Amino acid sequence: MKKILFTVLFLGGLVSLRAEEVPDSLSVQKKVTIEEVVVTGTRNETDVRHLPMTVSVVNREQIEHRNDPSLLPLLTEYIPGLFTTSRGLMGYGVSGGAAGGMSLRGIGGVPQEGLPTTGMLVLIDGHPQYMGLMGHPISDAYQSLLAERVEVLRGPASVLYGSNAMGGVINIVTRKMQQDGIRTHANVRYGSYNTLQSEVTNRIRKGRFTSIVSGSYNRTDGHRKDMEFEQYGGYAKFGYEISDAWNVWADVNLTHFDASNPGEISNPLLDNDQRITRGMTSFALANHYAKTSGTLSFFYNWGKHWINDGYHLGGDPLDYRFHSRDQMLGVSWYQSVQLFEGNRLTVGFDYFHFGGEAWNKTLAGERDTQADKTQDDVAGYIDFRQNLGDWLTFDVGLRVDHHSQVGTEWVPQVGFSFHLPENSEVKLMASKGFRYPTIREMYMFRPANPDLKPERLWSYELSFAQRLLDGRLSYGVNVFYIDGENLIMRMPIDGRPLNVNTGKIENAGVEAQVAYRIVPAWSVDANYSYLHMDNPVLASPEHKLYVGTAFSKGRWNVSTGLQYVAGLYKELDPEETEDFLLWNVRGSFRVLDGFDVWVKGENLLAQRYEINAGFPMPKATVMAGVNIKF
Repeated sequence: MKKILFTVLFLGGLVSLRAEEVPDSLSVQKKVTIEEVVVTGTRNETDVRHLPMTVSVVNREQIEHRNDPSLLPLLTEYIPGLFTTSRGLMGYGVSGGAAGGMSLRGIGGVPQEGLPTTGMLVLIDGHPQYMGLMGHPISDAYQSLLAERVEVLRGPASVLYGSNAMGGVINIVTRKMQQDGIRTHANVRYGSYNTLQSEVTNRIRKGRFTSIVSGSYNRTDGHRKDMEFEQYGGYAKFGYEISDAWNVWADVNLTHFDASNPGEISNPLLDNDQRITRGMTSFALANHYAKTSGTLSFFYNWGKHWINDGYHLGGDPLDYRFHSRDQMLGVSWYQSVQLFEGNRLTVGFDYFHFGGEAWNKTLAGERDTQADKTQDDVAGYIDFRQNLGDWLTFDVGLRVDHHSQVGTEWVPQVGFSFHLPENSEVKLMASKGFRYPTIREMYMFRPANPDLKPERLWSYELSFAQRLLDGRLSYGVNVFYIDGENLIMRMPIDGRPLNVNTGKIENAGVEAQVAYRIVPAWSVDANYSYLHMDNPVLASPEHKLYVGTAFSKGRWNVSTGLQYVAGLYKELDPEETEDFLLWNVRGSFRVLDGFDVWVKGENLLAQRYEINAGFPMPKATVMAGVNIKF
């Protein structure tokens, strides 16, 4: 707690500097200003000033400037408190040795320890994205071609989104076409370790009809032997405005990847290969009137997985392969209405049906079923928000959630937003988060326990934000405390491991962000997070700092940034932490209208570091490519 107090005082001194001495930028910190309109944390479009929770936004311009097929590296840099694991230049994989674990304020999960990301929820247009059996998101499915913007709610969001949202949510808001006409965007990139990345997107708007069709192909040899990764996918979305108040749309997203895992340096694996297919489709009917708005949506997620777990040197090849199919069907409805001046009432309903089948199939064709199970989750929620004059917004919400196996969970939250002079805001938030045990934890593999109960936590947050100099300067500071119980852990019971509700978590920390546009061509930004954990968690760093600057003038666009990570637990037994500093540079030049060439270098300091224990990250890498728009 002394460290937390010291950090608060330090940041308090930082943000009290004169405006001329504090930076701003085109980065996410500038975009998350007091007047930002978001949908995550409220369902309907709402000015972020009236929300008691903290929501950060990454927009399309930033996504395109990064020139990365995955969204996760960008979010790791720009979102305080958020960290995602990596094992190589591209590709996360699944199962043993996988990366792509996500944690926010120490809540999430780590795949390489058999603890997948089940404490954080990924959404696509508000629809949950996780495997029906394993209960975790697939990081390789969240590609940049999908996103118009990404909204990250830092803290529990279980009132609106239910299970798995106890640490926070990453909501990918899909692409849109705003102007009439036809637009096509293509890019091709090539670089270190025979890495190729490509994408083509076509967008059409004609009258009331809109469409978006995208396709991508990515591959790399990897920086280690037997670390190849190949991925191809596509996204299509079609919409029609029935009237000024009603519109309808449908979309489909499909990705397939082949990944190889070489194992830890000290204990290599042979033939650890995966073939994974993931898909998502949805249909939505939305209305938007002056005093009420809402959406009825249907979605279906599915996956098909083939995994050879491989063998170690000196061992024997496995005589079976793991197979699974899973699915998640959902129906969501909400309607928001203004009952009187300054009021907003939102009511909603969710129904999820999820599960699947997993089996081991021998090379001789014999089949050994591991699981064949489905479950249901039905919930209703209400959120009431009221402005009291011009200086206070009060918000209270409640969710009643029933799981067919586990039972019923009541989930409350309450928050206040104080609107102060000089474009400043103070917010207070108390919210409950929870997570139901997954089918995997209850019925699959040796530690399975069908009597598991939900994980639960309470989060308390105080935040301050201000915008100055006509929006050129913005900054914010958050202090939080998290108290969790009933966490599912593997414990030896009667001589064998068993999943039991015995874990506790007590996390506290500080997050800060500042951004300053110095002149039209120059901008700088920074964000920092400090996390204190009574019980250490893998892949949740104690300190995470990012400082960046950008220059944009005429045909040139150049940016650079430093990311410092310290106190990152890569192993818990024995405890082993990692510290590293990464320097990245990106630059582009517009040769002709609609034709850019660009280059980027990452880890230019050639740092030797690991995020997953036993998986050294590549040293300096370089990529170059072209962007074409017409």
